[in-house]
Amino acid sequence: MSARAVDLIVKGGRVVTASDVVDASVAIKSGRIVALAPVEFLPPADRVIDATGKLVFPGLIDCHLHVGPDYDDWKVSAQAAARTGLTTIVPFVNYTAGETLPQATRRLREEAEANSVLDFGFHFILEHEPAILEGIPEAVRLGVRSFKMFMTYKKRGKRMVSDEFLCKAMERIAALDSVCQIHAENGDILCYLEDKAIAEGRTKPTDFPATCPDWAEEEAINRAILIGRLTSCPVYIVHLSTRLGLERIQRAQAEGQRVWTETCPQYLLLSDEEMARLGPFAKIGPPLRPAHGRDREAMWAGSAAGAIHTIASDHAPRLPKFKEPGATNIFVDAQGVPIPFGAPSLETLAPLVWNEGVVKRGLPPTWMARALSENPARIFGLFPRKGTIRVGADADLTIWDPGAEWTIRQRDHLSMAGYTPYEGWTVRGRAWTTLVRGQVVLNPAGELEQKPGFGNYLDESPPVPPLAGRLA
Repeated sequence: MSARAVDLIVKGGRVVTASDVVDASVAIKSGRIVALAPVEFLPPADRVIDATGKLVFPGLIDCHLHVGPDYDDWKVSAQAAARTGLTTIVPFVNYTAGETLPQATRRLREEAEANSVLDFGFHFILEHEPAILEGIPEAVRLGVRSFKMFMTYKKRGKRMVSDEFLCKAMERIAALDSVCQIHAENGDILCYLEDKAIAEGRTKPTDFPATCPDWAEEEAINRAILIGRLTSCPVYIVHLSTRLGLERIQRAQAEGQRVWTETCPQYLLLSDEEMARLGPFAKIGPPLRPAHGRDREAMWAGSAAGAIHTIASDHAPRLPKFKEPGATNIFVDAQGVPIPFGAPSLETLAPLVWNEGVVKRGLPPTWMARALSENPARIFGLFPRKGTIRVGADADLTIWDPGAEWTIRQRDHLSMAGYTPYEGWTVRGRAWTTLVRGQVVLNPAGELEQKPGFGNYLDESPPVPPLAGRLA
């Protein structure tokens, strides 16, 4: 490298990747990482950030959140994510009635580019509409390479797809070197159990989890895996919540099939007992699992072993007025409208992963870099531009203060939800500074230095198999 100055050097911190923790400084030029070395071997810099005592992670990514008219908008979602140390978001988005996937891609890109403070990509939700499949090739050309379908939610319009539709969609997705995401629960069984509970008067919030048994997740995962095998399509199971489901996924992985999965903090940390405490505000899908069961420990073990590749928020906030009627009937309101699923999780994702996984369970920092940075980037076509600290990558860094102690409070959050399931939890560790393409987004005072519109649209590439296996 010539002796000319670089734009920025981050010095003094310990660089954490998905495989290593090293003492090194990071040199940045024109928004990219250009060198990793002891600071004395780097050229002069226009600016130096002293990260002594901090950990320097690849920019953290949330690869599962919901953005749109029923949820937080692009401005709020991206700012909320940025304030907690995330540098990239890849939310689920929807097309509108009569709109093709290419039309929706262009519309949403324009909307997000005007409002997002973070770099972003898209996952499209596909409903049971055969004509929508015609737009997949053009959507891929426009940079979208992941498509999600629901095997449940039978009472939510066209949301639940048939196995035949799933076959046709996976066949197209596989041919375009893209990824099929699946919400795996047996919708017919769940519909039957819900109707039975209503008929018998079992409609309290605490009655909800029993209508979504663990085997209904495992059965749907099995079908998704077999259809993925039939069509040679990569399958990504979202928000895994059960030991049974994990065991089926591990069997497919052992057979060499491209089956990847995530879990979420709520399935690692909460239980069905929250239904008594929070009522309809704890109604999520899949449901929170039994407090004294084996599912939570299975999720931790699967993540530590690398069989669960990512951790994501599944941030799906709803205005309280739509949740509140569920206190009387957890299934439908007085007009028969379903009580919505979903809870806020975006603003607690990174601190809970660190505090509960690294601090309390002793998992290595590389585990967090794998689950929140490199593997999301690999699976969703952003690697090696995102998710790693290496020469040539975007200079996206989350500089983490492992010693900061603080308390989670909803009053500090931006989301429309108006609550957090983790109210009052004391945690250690938080983002201190973040960079996106070499520019400071979050500063040490907790302020955002970039404005809405700073974020760039990310043209996604074919997936790269995620890292797996247990970390030392």
